[in-house]
Amino acid sequence: MRRYFFMLTALLVAAPAFAEEPVGCDKFKWLLDHERALLATAPQTLSGSEMPKPVDAAAIVTLVPFADAHLPMDPERAPKSPDSYAGFVRIPTLPKPGTYRITLSQGAWIDIIQNGQELKSITSSGATGCDGVRKSVKFELLAAPLTIQLSGTTAHAIAVAVTAD
Repeated sequence: MRRYFFMLTALLVAAPAFAEEPVGCDKFKWLLDHERALLATAPQTLSGSEMPKPVDAAAIVTLVPFADAHLPMDPERAPKSPDSYAGFVRIPTLPKPGTYRITLSQGAWIDIIQNGQELKSITSSGATGCDGVRKSVKFELLAAPLTIQLSGTTAHAIAVAVTAD
């Protein structure tokens, strides 16, 4: 019995190490050099504004306290802290249907809303220690307007890039 206790204790101590994300720009599942360049030169925009272009564009979205964000829909994942920040940006219409990447400079929960419905992501990739990029998420999108919601973050602003896969 005592041996099992020590094995269980060792597993519990090691568990946080298994949950850590990889470190470095080369640790993402796909190459993000183009997105990093877009994020580095993104113009500032207020929450609720439109992106400068529908694709191959980025914007630094100024976020507000979650309670003041007036998000179009409740986030799929509720923020862990009531002191978190949130915001959203609109894209008038994508040029064609397909797989698109939403890439963020900092960690936040991403909800994509298209035709009044939240879309599920296809896959995601995240890493720490990569200057200017924190995560990238792929979605299958229609050639229609969409809204990108950001929530559950301590950041006051996040750069968002939209690129075709």
